Amino acid sequence: MVDVVIPLYRPDAGTGILLRRLLKQDYEINRIILINTKKEYFNEELLFDPVIEVHHITKPEFDHGATRHMGMELSDADYVLFLTMDAIPADTHLISSLVKCFEHRGSKGEPVAVAYGRQLASKKASFEEKYTRNYNYPPQGRIKTIDDIKELGIKTYFCSDVCAMYDRTAYFSNGGFPEKIIFNEDMVYASKAMKNGYAVEYCAKARVYHSHNYSFREQFRRNFDMGVSQKDYEEVFSGIKSENEGIKMVVSAAEYMMDNGHWYDIPHLFINSAAKYTGYRLGKMYKHLGKKIILKLTSNKEYWESLEE
Repeated sequence: MVDVVIPLYRPDAGTGILLRRLLKQDYEINRIILINTKKEYFNEELLFDPVIEVHHITKPEFDHGATRHMGMELSDADYVLFLTMDAIPADTHLISSLVKCFEHRGSKGEPVAVAYGRQLASKKASFEEKYTRNYNYPPQGRIKTIDDIKELGIKTYFCSDVCAMYDRTAYFSNGGFPEKIIFNEDMVYASKAMKNGYAVEYCAKARVYHSHNYSFREQFRRNFDMGVSQKDYEEVFSGIKSENEGIKMVVSAAEYMMDNGHWYDIPHLFINSAAKYTGYRLGKMYKHLGKKIILKLTSNKEYWESLEE
């Protein structure tokens, strides 16, 4: 039995498309649980099918970890699929492909605790964004365990709640998501699960359309928050340099652009990468910054304001 949990904020026409595509899946869904931030922005017309339900929260109550944990507690299914409201299933096999992952095992028999899907760039995505999506979400799937640290580094723990299905029993036995986290709740959980003898599967057959053409400022702020999360959870990320993986991707992207006649996109790539890296490094240093500065750098002001409550 599968439930789907989708955090919402200001749902738009795309949300309706997402819900309709979920209802056309070849694997029956038990419930679609919408956790909506700010009731005044919710359109009741989205509740067009009996399996769809909504639970409203206030903006200060939203948290990347706590809100998804709320969804997990609301569910009574064997498996829970988390999707973001801008992730659109590419076909009717998304859920069935993810469910099959839980029949798999790691190299030493580790059961799969969570399986995440492949993110495809939309037609409107930039050349750089299309390459980045394909780099981070290649066409070959893989089962990862704690033994892959030496080979994969930080990517061992990589998992994305843009599209990820969890074994609900394993979720609670592994302690679930952190109650208070600005970003990376999926990777923090994946690391805990692996250290407890579970595997994480990247399922390339489970595909969603999900991409963004972020501005330099947006990239900076997102990566600032990423740096904050890595600082807050040093027990997960210490000793594993994520910068090395970033450099590899930039070099690979630049070579790909040259080989495919997109040399004119390289300056944007370098500036974009500099914005990401600068934001990330400042995020890791956030404890040395004042509150006023942090609020100017973050993409999630509500998170910082909630820490004072």
